[in-house]
Amino acid sequence: MSGLIGKKIGMTSIFDESGKNIPCTVIEAGPCIVTQVRSEAIDGYHAIQLGFDEKTEKSATSAHKGHTKKAGTTPKIKLVEFQDFEQELKLGDKINVDHFEEGEFVDVSGISKGKGFQGVVKRHGFAGVGQATHGQHNRLRAPGSIGAASYPARVFKGMKMAGRMGGEKVKVLNLKVLKIDLEKNLLVVKGCVPGHNNSYLKIEK
Repeated sequence: MSGLIGKKIGMTSIFDESGKNIPCTVIEAGPCIVTQVRSEAIDGYHAIQLGFDEKTEKSATSAHKGHTKKAGTTPKIKLVEFQDFEQELKLGDKINVDHFEEGEFVDVSGISKGKGFQGVVKRHGFAGVGQATHGQHNRLRAPGSIGAASYPARVFKGMKMAGRMGGEKVKVLNLKVLKIDLEKNLLVVKGCVPGHNNSYLKIEK
């Protein structure tokens, strides 16, 4: 689906016509530059590659500079492909936040916040054992049994256990576009999106 690359600014809340307080996220969406057009004849599929946010010449590789130079633009930090774009685009075209409309729904994907090593209660939603009875007092948030001893005499793959949490790609579906600021390229969507502030997001129609 068509869309834009954005940057998460932060969360706030707005009031609707009935006075209800709605939590929302402010996203800087675009302007994005078309840095590559993939075709069926050359690449085997149709797609549009967009670039977002300026990258310094010093930190860009020669290959990156040459890639963006073909589109007549400067090196970009984030490059993302979008398939099935609804409009015909060519190298160097600019897409702004007016690509979206107020009231429509979008899907937003990004990398979730890393939370480090966490236990099973926080990571998988285990309930814990509850009451500290029969002399036990320090096992309230423990996972309990993870397998039998004699058979199968091993722990199955995929067992829900403690471990690193977060830092994964997350996609949130059907977020309503509440407001659009064309001057500042800001997109306000209802609810929350993955990632920390200033993290990059993929916004799809």
